[in-house]
Amino acid sequence: MQRRAFLLRLAALGAASVTAGGCASGAPLTVGIHPWPGYEPLYLARAFGWLPEGVSLREGQAAGDSVAALRAGAVDAAALTLDEVLVARASGVRLTLVLVFDSSVGADVVMARSPIQRPADIAGRRVAVEHGAVGEIVLSKLLDAAGLRDSDVTVLELPPDRQLEAWRAGEIDVAIGYEPSSSLLGREGARRIFDSRSFPGIIFDVLAVRHDRLSGQRSRIDALLAGHFRALNHLRVNREDALRRIAAWRGLSFEETERSFAGLSLPDVAGNRSHFDPSGKRGILKAARELNALMLRTGRLSVADDLVELIDPSFLPRSAGLG
Repeated sequence: MQRRAFLLRLAALGAASVTAGGCASGAPLTVGIHPWPGYEPLYLARAFGWLPEGVSLREGQAAGDSVAALRAGAVDAAALTLDEVLVARASGVRLTLVLVFDSSVGADVVMARSPIQRPADIAGRRVAVEHGAVGEIVLSKLLDAAGLRDSDVTVLELPPDRQLEAWRAGEIDVAIGYEPSSSLLGREGARRIFDSRSFPGIIFDVLAVRHDRLSGQRSRIDALLAGHFRALNHLRVNREDALRRIAAWRGLSFEETERSFAGLSLPDVAGNRSHFDPSGKRGILKAARELNALMLRTGRLSVADDLVELIDPSFLPRSAGLG
């Protein structure tokens, strides 16, 4: 798959540095990751040398790369959406969540050509969406909001990194994606007509670890999460510095980069503990039950996930005073 400019990163980020408290022995921990604003604290942690020794980021272009690597055993963990985790678990890859990167409150976006102005206007249009990813959830919610069925639109399988080229070629009318692709489409005249603000509390980005790697990687996972929260604190306290770094390696302007975080809630340690509520009345378990129902209806799951060992909050730092 050809790279787009917004997927390029700074060459200087190629090497991970040693941090205090890192692990010096044992098998390395490899984390699958791809461009997404909610994952940027991990890229920042690497840039500042805050990732522990023995931890590396394996970069792909889309979530599918990370899922494939998990299935092959090439990575120990991956940054994924909650629905992607459920699909991977259904395929036999037992994953456990140890961190919530973000929840989407407007970051997953539907961009459309003029004169399309509202969901109902997509009838008969060509809609680009990444199959097997969170875009299918957005599409389902979009069709519900429009009062339409799948058969009322032409669905084209196109991940966000291929949508800009298709848009310029006039091959699609509607694109379901996220930053940075939505900003790049906006430069081409596309307009936002729907986003995840219409259905909050369902789309989460999480760090999922192969369950069979948890016990042997505890110290490195602990240190990885500490590095994430340290970088998240830098993003909050030194926001301009962090955003300019991110803008440089994503090929975006500062303003576009700042906008890319507008639809995301990035929970700190306390927020993570709230999302890992074991009662299932809120957070991850509640969202997983809702996704079970939605994904069974759309055919992405054939059997509901039992949610056994889905979450493990024990890796979260005990103190929020990081960075």
